[in-house]
Amino acid sequence: MILGPRKLLALVKTKRLVEGLSERELTEPEGAGFDLRLGEVYRIKGDAFLGVTDRKTPEVELIAKYVEGKTQSVRIKPGDFYLVKTIESFNTPKNITVNFKPRTTTFRSGLFLRTGNVAPGYKGPVTFSVSNQGPVTVEIELGARFVHAQFEEVRGGGTLYRGQWQGGRVTTKKRERQV
Repeated sequence: MILGPRKLLALVKTKRLVEGLSERELTEPEGAGFDLRLGEVYRIKGDAFLGVTDRKTPEVELIAKYVEGKTQSVRIKPGDFYLVKTIESFNTPKNITVNFKPRTTTFRSGLFLRTGNVAPGYKGPVTFSVSNQGPVTVEIELGARFVHAQFEEVRGGGTLYRGQWQGGRVTTKKRERQV
């Protein structure tokens, strides 16, 4: 069952479900969840390895970071690929998971998001990939709403997230064993 804004806002106040929400989301969230804002943009480089037990993700280079009160943007040309991180951070309890959908203006502009989910027990900001699969360059301001988070109740038991991405890191420093 998808949780509605009234329930979500109560969980934000009592359990810090999401931290760093914009004033708009705290007072008048739209739909059945929260819109999240662009906080950091990274370029990837180097090599990656995805093995059965070990993983190594590519190196990253921070190219833009949101600063309150400062207007800055990133131009995403056709074919460009970046990792992006949200301003907002999550503190999901054992009975909630979060899934993501791009805002319609995101895909109407040619931007394609690859998202995961926030597992129960995860704490921190989230990282997605964004690529421009359209024919035009898209300029996006840091702090702009670009993805919608929907929160769902986990019934029948669940386990807490124990992975190495806890806290919102963007890449590995070296090859590491998966938990």
